[in-house]
Amino acid sequence: METKTVTRAHLGEAVYQQVGLSRTESSDLVETVLEEVCKALEQGEVVKISSFGSFSVRQKGERIGRNPKTGEEVPILPRKVLIFRASHVLKNRINGHEGDEGEDDSLDH
Repeated sequence: METKTVTRAHLGEAVYQQVGLSRTESSDLVETVLEEVCKALEQGEVVKISSFGSFSVRQKGERIGRNPKTGEEVPILPRKVLIFRASHVLKNRINGHEGDEGEDDSLDH
């Protein structure tokens, strides 16, 4: 099975096809949405898109890792990582259970 990657251009084209804005306006709309998501994450906010999922940033502390080739212990510096948590609605769609969308996506099972 060949993997397809959805790009900004694909998203802009989808907006153009479904909403009826010009291609330029559609592309600008996609860019604006993505920029707002990025700004919110940079400020440490959680971005929750209903029926899709949540994006958040988590701080990871310094820890000791190991070089797999040499076995040498190496410090891994503290850093921030991006977390995406899919909603139950999205998980159900991916698994072919579209009829289960009424499930509360705020609870973890």
